[in-house]
Amino acid sequence: MEKQLLLSTKIVIRGLAVGSLNNDTRLPFLKREAMMALCLSTMLGFAGLLRAAVFNIPLAETVAITASLYMIVIISIFLGALLPLGMKMVGIDPAHSSTTIQVVMDILGVTITCFMSSLILGTSIKGKISSLSSGEK
Repeated sequence: MEKQLLLSTKIVIRGLAVGSLNNDTRLPFLKREAMMALCLSTMLGFAGLLRAAVFNIPLAETVAITASLYMIVIISIFLGALLPLGMKMVGIDPAHSSTTIQVVMDILGVTITCFMSSLILGTSIKGKISSLSSGEK
């Protein structure tokens, strides 16, 4: 997944550098990346679902992890394509987006997994955070 994310980012950075990605080509490029995100996330989501089924993971946990994987892949590809464009718009060198996107997606990946798992498995993140901050076990 990270390889595809970096590939999206590198394609945008290269396109901006050589001029092949401009106002005329931006929309078709983003449409192609959106299709890539949907296809890749569907394939990886299915692979994750299959793996969980092979190892007899409970259904609710399987759905939580598969949904998390699906969302992480889609978001990473969109961010990989949009972050360099956004950085260029505000005057920052788009080459800095490669390392930035890795850190952002590491944090978002954990956050998305925790959120999706708590949503699907019916646990309350708010209750857990409250009990941690008050010192309760």
